[in-house]
Amino acid sequence: MSSPAAPSRATPADHVQGFAPVAAADARILVLGSMPGIASLKQARYYAHPRNAFWPIAGAVLGFDPSQDYPERLAALQRARIALWDVLQACERPGSLDAAIRPDTLVANDFAVFLAEHPHVVRICFNGGKAAALYRRHVLPGLDAGRSLQYVDLPSTSPAHAAARFDEKLAAWRQALTLPA
Repeated sequence: MSSPAAPSRATPADHVQGFAPVAAADARILVLGSMPGIASLKQARYYAHPRNAFWPIAGAVLGFDPSQDYPERLAALQRARIALWDVLQACERPGSLDAAIRPDTLVANDFAVFLAEHPHVVRICFNGGKAAALYRRHVLPGLDAGRSLQYVDLPSTSPAHAAARFDEKLAAWRQALTLPA
């Protein structure tokens, strides 16, 4: 007779903490991921994995070189009035995959405060389905219903999301990151 497998225990490495938002006061678009992956956490940079398509897509849409220094890329986003953040402030997650986020450990960021401090935000873009699902379940119910925001679900730029080709991702992101003047 075999004994049941012991439940997996979280290690200190499984506890991950997200980054502060990158946002100018006049931001109009907020791009949300779920939680930075291991490569991003190690480098303390959004979308640091070399095969993540976020920076090549943002560069193509906004007209900057995606290989330039990280502070210059962030400045290009801010000039375009695009902010970056994640839905989660903290969670336990072994590895980098969104599917590994332990639901009983997640802590959402404070979007009520963020949106109050960034009143020009009119569109929230989700970098992948997990970010959208987490936001809709853990954030949206607690927000002021009086503010009208557009929500756009986008294909993940993660290298783990290989279902969509780069040009398909680029077309969707180009539309989402472009607002009428």
